[in-house]
Amino acid sequence: MMIYNNIKIFCDAPVHWQTSFSEPASPTMEGIIEFHNHLMVILSFIALFVGWLLLTCLQYYVDTNNSAKSEMFTHSEDLEIVWTSLPALILLILSVPSFSLLYSMDEIVDPAITLKVIGHQWYWSYEYSDYITCLPDKSTLKYNCYMMALDGIPNKESYFRLLETNKRVVLPTKTHLRLLVSAADVLHSWTVPSFGVKVDACPGRLNQLSFFIKRSGLYFGQCSEICGVNHAFMPIVVLAVEMSNYTPHIFSESLK
Repeated sequence: MMIYNNIKIFCDAPVHWQTSFSEPASPTMEGIIEFHNHLMVILSFIALFVGWLLLTCLQYYVDTNNSAKSEMFTHSEDLEIVWTSLPALILLILSVPSFSLLYSMDEIVDPAITLKVIGHQWYWSYEYSDYITCLPDKSTLKYNCYMMALDGIPNKESYFRLLETNKRVVLPTKTHLRLLVSAADVLHSWTVPSFGVKVDACPGRLNQLSFFIKRSGLYFGQCSEICGVNHAFMPIVVLAVEMSNYTPHIFSESLK
């Protein structure tokens, strides 16, 4: 937890020896974790069964145990039908929740706020298409986010190395959001694990995604597409706040 503008913010960042997913902050990530947990139960039984099958085959092929029973086990047409049809049936059963989750992730909802993300070598630029500045050209609100150098971090105990940026993306909670992602040079990928969001940024193509943030917090991500020599230095920092605090935060970040 950290203090940001006199507000307590919970940080969803990696911890030492972490083996599980990040704490979910969106319905999409909750669905991904739930599907993963159910799938792991089925995979555990499959692994046990396949392991038993391999050990049984090895035992029957030993010369001392070679008998008519091994012939029935290793040359059975009925058994071949079973171990061919059973995996296909399991895949059909797993496809139902899998396709349901995929279609729910691709569903486009009428958004309240649109955020445009453009990947560059090697930083991210953001544009809030719903806001117009007071400049004479009436341009939209936009800024670039670069990774902060270690010597530029004010308090090294409250910040995360290689994950902090000079500016943060500010988004409201409990609101339908639309993400428009593209790239200016090469392939990138805008990824925030806590949201279950992973969108490819392709030059000349505009990818669209809808998501919903359920709780306030500070969320971290990185470019997950190998985009060049500084690929590992394109962090993403999203500050999710309540709608009542959204406007002051977004303009304070843009004025940094």
